[in-house]
Amino acid sequence: MLIEILFYGRGGQGGVTAANILVAAAVKEGLHGQGFPFFGAERRGAPVKAFARISDKPIRRHGMFNDADVLVVLHPGLVKTGYTKTIGVNDKGIIIVNTHDKSLIKEENFKLHGSAKAYIVDATRIATRNNLVVAGWPVVNTSMLGSLAKALGIISIDNMAAAVEEYFGGKIGELNAKAVREAYNETVYVGEIGSKRWRLW
Repeated sequence: MLIEILFYGRGGQGGVTAANILVAAAVKEGLHGQGFPFFGAERRGAPVKAFARISDKPIRRHGMFNDADVLVVLHPGLVKTGYTKTIGVNDKGIIIVNTHDKSLIKEENFKLHGSAKAYIVDATRIATRNNLVVAGWPVVNTSMLGSLAKALGIISIDNMAAAVEEYFGGKIGELNAKAVREAYNETVYVGEIGSKRWRLW
């Protein structure tokens, strides 16, 4: 089992931190993990990618990837403006979007290599009500990790929350762990989008 996860957000939303915490949570499950960012000329608000791999075996593969098994979209504007069509989602993949708007979840908004299960969670609202806001920006990364735990089903919510709390520590750690659990419970499965017609038999 090797799962490649791509966090796609805007600068300041914590996508890189999310990838690193995911790896820590995977280790708690007895899995192997690898996380790394893509650094360009990003600034706060600009699109940012962070990558992670988790596996039940040592990971030999390194470097970035353009086709993900799991696409985690931290900002709904990346769907609305078409940025999500630049990243491939592998067949039988998973898409998780920070939004309350189910209408964003349609095949033409993504680059699908087959079918994908789609989920939404209003991580912005969860972060805001837990006072996880920095310089006016809701920091949604930990909420999205809770949603990822729900959708992926490989890392338990307890281990994900524990990894988050340990990463931040203190009261901030407690608030972020609370956001993880709330997002887990509030994640909505929208359905399966795409098809398998692209396959060559």
